[in-house]
Amino acid sequence: MTELEKLKHLIEHWIEHNEAHVKAYREWASKAEALGKKELSAILKQIAEENKKLEGLFKKALKGIYSKRRK
Repeated sequence: MTELEKLKHLIEHWIEHNEAHVKAYREWASKAEALGKKELSAILKQIAEENKKLEGLFKKALKGIYSKRRK
């Protein structure tokens, strides 16, 4: 496996891992809200949204693997 193939595999793993984190943050935001912790819930929701933005960067990085080198 080449270094580029390893990097592709890692980025794909990071995308999946990030998605799991976003889901967990949203679940805990709901739990915090149910406990009356609205400010905490809002913060967790914001964390989830910021992490969701990272998904776009991970996908952009993945596309970078496939792009041709500039001469």
